[in-house]
Amino acid sequence: MFTMINPILPFQREQVRSLWIFIAFSIMLMSCTDEYEGEAFEEDKAYNLEIPANFPALLFDTDKNPVTVNGVALGKKLFYEGKLSRNNTISCGFCHIQEYAFTHHGHPVSHGIDDKLGIRNAPPIQNMAFLKNYTWDGVSHNLDERSLVPITTDFEMDSSLPEVVSKLSQDASYKRLFKAAYGDDNITGERVLKALSQFMVTMISADSKYDRMKKGTAAFTNEEKQGLALFQTKCASCHSGDLFTDESYRNTGMYYNAQYDDRGRYRVTLDWNDNMKFRVPSLRNVEYTAPYMHDGRFYSLDAVLNFYSDNVENQVNLDPILKQNGRIGIPMTTLEKQYIIAFLKTLSDQQFISNKKFAE
Repeated sequence: MFTMINPILPFQREQVRSLWIFIAFSIMLMSCTDEYEGEAFEEDKAYNLEIPANFPALLFDTDKNPVTVNGVALGKKLFYEGKLSRNNTISCGFCHIQEYAFTHHGHPVSHGIDDKLGIRNAPPIQNMAFLKNYTWDGVSHNLDERSLVPITTDFEMDSSLPEVVSKLSQDASYKRLFKAAYGDDNITGERVLKALSQFMVTMISADSKYDRMKKGTAAFTNEEKQGLALFQTKCASCHSGDLFTDESYRNTGMYYNAQYDDRGRYRVTLDWNDNMKFRVPSLRNVEYTAPYMHDGRFYSLDAVLNFYSDNVENQVNLDPILKQNGRIGIPMTTLEKQYIIAFLKTLSDQQFISNKKFAE
């Protein structure tokens, strides 16, 4: 009787060792992919927010709501979750579509549950962590509470936090995600809202041609250079800084649209001096976010510039910037408009609208 021995030859040992290295490397890659795709880790950790050097200081309070990998993963799942609406059909991502810089592309105003129309054009979700206010009229200034409005508004999601919590609590996968993000599986309205804001905080757009030009890694064409110079003299009084908004509220001479009965900032302050004043929007990714203005009245950048050059209404509280040298509006030639639009397109961030970290 003898024992069979199956010796592993040196070259075979090398093959086995290579196989184990490959398996270990594959596992590591899958872990990275999980984080990239927004999957929850067993052990939570702080999310690495990369703050662009040219951006203003972070305004989001990370002490009150620390941004973590698992919190962001939960927020991302909630962002695309229809259960946040009364009939489980409308998610945040329904009106905020990534390929259009998280706007409701093609819709003058957003439509929500049961195809009901709202009164405003959905603004882009980008660089929220650096802003003070988030809506056309400035009523919302706390990102951790911002999502409550669409969840509860009758023509958006038409639900309530207790209803949302009840639905999510019946889903075992959400139990796991909440435990991963918060340490236990208790699902609350506050945790829902904070997870959503954590995800939105990560949605930073700062990789446009303009950004690369400032870093010295891209060069503007002659048309884009001329557009930048014109923009700085004709537009930057309001669309200032690297966020391209001063976050002020201004009456820019748009006619009152009775269909939506929206008087802007006046709805918040009830001060007639604020009639038809709307928040100055960021122009980042503006190429992707048509239609434009608070009610989506303009379908192209050409139409916007034509309005400012020729169709501004001389209203009582028209912003003084639009009433200078005995002229209403902003004087621009057709060629100047072409140059300005060429510059505006350098603010487009293709990486942002295709980033899998933000995708459903």
